[in-house]
Amino acid sequence: MAKIGIIGGSGFYKLEGLPVIQEEAVTNEYGTARISIAEYKGEEIVFMARHGASHSIPPHLVNYRANLKAMKDLGVDYIMTTAAVGSLHMLLAPGEFVLLSQFIDFTRQRVGTFFNEVDPNFKHVDVTEPFSGFLREKILTAAKERDIHIHPYGTYVCLEGPRFETAAEISMMRLLGGDVVGMTVVPEVVLARELDIDYATVAVVTNYGAGMAPGKVSHEEVYEVFGQAKVRLQKLIMAALDVIVDG
Repeated sequence: MAKIGIIGGSGFYKLEGLPVIQEEAVTNEYGTARISIAEYKGEEIVFMARHGASHSIPPHLVNYRANLKAMKDLGVDYIMTTAAVGSLHMLLAPGEFVLLSQFIDFTRQRVGTFFNEVDPNFKHVDVTEPFSGFLREKILTAAKERDIHIHPYGTYVCLEGPRFETAAEISMMRLLGGDVVGMTVVPEVVLARELDIDYATVAVVTNYGAGMAPGKVSHEEVYEVFGQAKVRLQKLIMAALDVIVDG
């Protein structure tokens, strides 16, 4: 059975209900990543909190290369991730789930590839379909079996952060075809592709984009809405594990 990794985003810092059998710091040429290994139905599940256990690492400072390389070195073949996102459509309300299918990258300062030096083995990876069709199918099956509503497609717009977006930026992203906005999935998804790891993201809508609703976007709002959706998200991730592990 292929080994499964889970990367938890904002508000998702540990695997509830799974016995952790090991915690360690995995060091590679890019840095150190802290991981927990749990056991489920006889299989190892590798979990990582993207922002650290206490959300101490902002999105623009996450060591994406160290994290993904650690997953690869541990033998992970599939990675499911979660991400808190802002909505770019009034009909896509806070609390809803979106299974990402495409992305638009507006990050500026991040190292987005492992091929950052001269490397005779470098490759131009195809990202026509950036998210794993296999994992997306398994997650959709799990959602249907557990009667959890999830939007099956969504284009994610990634910005540098850690600030929230301006109202003008939100208007631009809507015109470009974006559905949700966040700060972390890129370059994570690209690095996974370079390592030949299947990767999928369940995005949790926590707020409307700037200028779409009265008031300001706040970190407190993001946490509050994510907290309300967390039980459903945990249920979906566990159901997806069942679908993958049981074959």
